[in-house]
Parts: sequence; structure tokens; C-alpha cells
Amino acid sequence: MALLEVKNLGISFGGLKAVDDFSMSIEKGQLYGLIGPNGAGKTTVFNLLTGVYRPDTGTILLDGMNITGKKTIEINQHGVARTFQNIRLFKELSVLDNVKAGLHNHYKYSTIEGILRLPRYYKVEKQMDERAMELLEVFDLDEEWDYKASNLPYGKQRKLEIARALATEPKLLLLDEPAAGMNPNETAELMETIRFVRNNFHMTILLIEHDMKLVSGICERLTVLNFGQVLTQGKTSEVLNDKRVITAYLGE
Repeated sequence: MALLEVKNLGISFGGLKAVDDFSMSIEKGQLYGLIGPNGAGKTTVFNLLTGVYRPDTGTILLDGMNITGKKTIEINQHGVARTFQNIRLFKELSVLDNVKAGLHNHYKYSTIEGILRLPRYYKVEKQMDERAMELLEVFDLDEEWDYKASNLPYGKQRKLEIARALATEPKLLLLDEPAAGMNPNETAELMETIRFVRNNFHMTILLIEHDMKLVSGICERLTVLNFGQVLTQGKTSEVLNDKRVITAYLGE
């Protein structure tokens, strides 16, 4: 059974179809890419998958569960996490506290325990600190644990956003243009990081990306969107050699 099954998804804004009859199936453990020209509807699809928008039509199944139209927090609790095209960190919080913010689905204490600083509060905080540091070590951010998030270099802010998303222990990780704004060295490092996350966290990953070197280097299958509709789907090598994709996406 597919981890993510999207069937006939659609949404309109002001009478204009932004996404029309969109279907996609992603197997557990796959590294899947969603590509297309600017304005094709890729981020709108992510917003539909994560509850930012409620679809007009269609169904979204996660591991067999219907999550169509659920609130963002509910979808996250069911196992979907994402990053954003424009990085969204708690910039005034420390690197460590950003990751801890993603842990609250799984590490909890009551309001009274927090206010009165009861023993369980300290126990849970210690567990969260330890788990957050483990995640920061994966991304080579452990030495900057006490930095303000806003003081990290751009590439490391991208990594921190992924680390925070992983802290929610998702089944499916959505990455919205993770290589945007990165130099070639940072992009190459990001490719290795994504592979590591997939292999070591047994993660299913769907990413939107414009960097074709990154897409061809890590994605096993692709869906191509154009004007809100699926242009083609299939194995990465076949899709990137499709003349329709070259015409619509690469502009040749």
C-alpha cells in the first residue's frame, strides 16, 4: 500500500483552477520529486497536503487514513511535516529550542507541571534536550546549539528547518525548494543530507525543486505539473527525457 495516495485533487481561487484533477501515489521509503515551471501549482499542492488549503475536490490518504481537509496540526500529528520555500524558523529562539519546538507532539507535561516546575517538567525537558541534540548532531549543528537561529548561515538555517521537521517524527517529509539560495557546495551537501535522512530515518520524502542536478541525483520518481495539471509521471530518467517536459519546464 502506498504511504501517500492523492486522488483527483482540485482547488480554485477566484474561479481559476490552481490545481486540477491532481493524482499521485508515493510508496513508503521513496524519494519523490514534484517539479514544474513557476506558477504550475506545486506549492499549492503542498498546502493542500498539509491543510493550509482545503481542497474543492479529491481525496488525500496517508497510510490508508483519509486526511482530506483536516487542520494543519492534525495532519502533522498524523505524520506529515514540511519545510517552506521561504525559511520559517523561530529566529529569536536558539537552535536547540527550534528543534525542541518540534518535539512537543511526543514529549509532554501538564501546564501545572510547567508552571510549578514539578519533577516531571525537568525530566521531560532533559529528554527533549537530549533528543534535540541527537538531531542537531545529524546535521552538524550541535556546536551551534545555543546560537540564535537568525545568526546561522543560510545553508545551516535550511538544515535546522529540516531537523525541526524531523523532530515531529513524521512518516512523510515535504521539502519545498530546499536548495533555494544555496551555492553548489551547499547543494551537494544538502543532497547527501537528504539521502542520509531517507536511509537512516527510514523516511518517505517528497520535494519540490528547481535544481535539476539535485532532482536527477536523488529522486527516484517524478511528477511534473504544468498549469495546475499533471503533465507526466514516472521514473526520473524517463521524465527528464520527455520532450513535453523539456518544452514546458526547461523552456527549450
